[in-house]
Parts: sequence; C-alpha cells; structure tokens
Amino acid sequence: MDYFLCVMGMVFIVEGLPYLVFPEKLKPYLIKLSTLPDTTLRGIGISAIIIGLILLYFGRR
Repeated sequence: MDYFLCVMGMVFIVEGLPYLVFPEKLKPYLIKLSTLPDTTLRGIGISAIIIGLILLYFGRR
C-alpha cells in the first residue's frame, strides 16, 4: 500500500505541474480539448492506459 500511495502522489505531482508552471497557456489548450469528439478523447485515453500498462510491465521485470 505504501508503494501505491507513493505512485499516486507522483501522478498528482506530474498532473499538477502544468497548472502551476503555465496556467495561461493551459486555458486555451483545455478549450480546444473540449471541442474534440468523444471518440478522439477515448482513443487518447486508451492509448495512455496501454502505454502505462506497458511501462508497468517492463518496470516490474
């Protein structure tokens, strides 16, 4: 459980960095992101999940 909490903490740090470092550039990006079709967003999501699973697989070897 400690390892899981460390990993989740790192995820929150990485996810929060863009909002801290350049929020003025993030707002237009989020507006553009909201205009994308749902299928495109799902494709991006499943790609990120697959890449994450691959990294976990090779990291645990």
